[in-house]
Amino acid sequence: MTIHITLAPVPQDELNSLKQELQEAFMKGLQDSFIEADDPTEMGPLPSDGEFEQSLHDPHAVVRQLMLNGERIGGVVLKINEETGRNEVDFFYTLTSAHGKGIGTKAWFAIEAAFPETKVWELHTPYFEKRNIHFYVNKCGFNIVEFYHRGNPGPNVEGEEPETVDEYEFFRFEKIMLKESCEV
Repeated sequence: MTIHITLAPVPQDELNSLKQELQEAFMKGLQDSFIEADDPTEMGPLPSDGEFEQSLHDPHAVVRQLMLNGERIGGVVLKINEETGRNEVDFFYTLTSAHGKGIGTKAWFAIEAAFPETKVWELHTPYFEKRNIHFYVNKCGFNIVEFYHRGNPGPNVEGEEPETVDEYEFFRFEKIMLKESCEV
């Protein structure tokens, strides 16, 4: 069976369920990474409701649901800058039931195909998310270009004091697009 992922706008009344699915997927990644830790759900949803809302209200935000056979299997929140062609992935997830089936990779290439004018894709992921790092580097062709930490906190945390030593330990990834690499 051929897997064909499409992107569709998210109806306003479904944004909350998309946010909940996203938070469940991110929490699963956290739980998988810190199996022996105390209950990671005590720290609240990831991303926080505020972070999600802030992302939605960015003037360049584009929110899409990832569809397979008429069913939502994930979603993405992007920042599309038509002037520079430098676009950002704020949030990207697939339902945990879709993991390990090649659906995420097909979904990423559907996103690339939907925004063919992109010159560079950028995203961030926590240092501990080995599954994400593998996915973006080995499956989607991204490169790790920067490591944010206490000594190099990155552009969005200047002046903020992290609550834990590794709270701001993130990788920044980039994928420079060539026209021939955009084909699905």
